[in-house]
Amino acid sequence: MFERLFPRQKREKEPLPQPDAQLALGALLVRVALADRQYQASEVGQIDRILAGTFGLKPLEAARLRATCEALERHAPGTPEFAEILRAEVAYEDRKALADAMWSVALADGERDDSEEDQLTAIETALGLSEADIAAVRESALREN
Repeated sequence: MFERLFPRQKREKEPLPQPDAQLALGALLVRVALADRQYQASEVGQIDRILAGTFGLKPLEAARLRATCEALERHAPGTPEFAEILRAEVAYEDRKALADAMWSVALADGERDDSEEDQLTAIETALGLSEADIAAVRESALREN
């Protein structure tokens, strides 16, 4: 009876935005967090803090951006395409800082996971970081944790 009175309407999905550096970073942060197939609240919070700090966003704005990045991560291109956007728009030293941020997401749940570390290595390589810098970022992240 209620279905006749209130028929369900299909919601039209809004198209996903074209990835830019902001969305590419957010999608890669989400990808790192999802690599172990567990998306912990601590990882979500760390992603929000990184997005807020990096782009000068208020907490609610960062959460909205993360939600867009989650959808983009599910339906958009792979890691190399996101990394290409960042390589084109972000200086090398800043890409090393992005790698640090990604490690902080991977370690936010207090556990090391091989699948997250493999994902990180793939992203760092796709970002064009040298092997020496990848090793230094990893060592620094693990020492701090």
